[in-house]
Amino acid sequence: MILVIDNYDSFVYNIVQYIGELGREPVIFRNDEIAIKKIKKLKPEAIIISPGPSIPEKAGISMKIVSDLKDKFPILGICLGHQVIATVFGGEIKIAKRLFHGKTSLVYHGGETIYRGIENPFQATRYHSLIVKKEGLPDCLE
Repeated sequence: MILVIDNYDSFVYNIVQYIGELGREPVIFRNDEIAIKKIKKLKPEAIIISPGPSIPEKAGISMKIVSDLKDKFPILGICLGHQVIATVFGGEIKIAKRLFHGKTSLVYHGGETIYRGIENPFQATRYHSLIVKKEGLPDCLE
């Protein structure tokens, strides 16, 4: 089971559909409808923190999930979820010099963890106005 934290964004159901296509069971909770204790009891295979219209500090339980559970479950952040993870680890979010709305980029990776079996490089579609500064992030983040 893959736990999906919904940060009140319509894209979350695209994520849920992809999880189902991969043969996994998605379980969705909004960011203000679940507690850490319940997540531990569910024992998800992984946690995905979804996009959302806000900032990390206003994303309900999302930051607490990362700070409290980062060593217990694999966590993937998408858009706002990515910003949440970066913020918890001391990262800084800033406005991008160039907007990436519907643009594509090649993504190069080491073939480990979530990239296992994925073409290298692969073409990714980007849609964002904010970025996480690389400086100051720990090496454990990919």
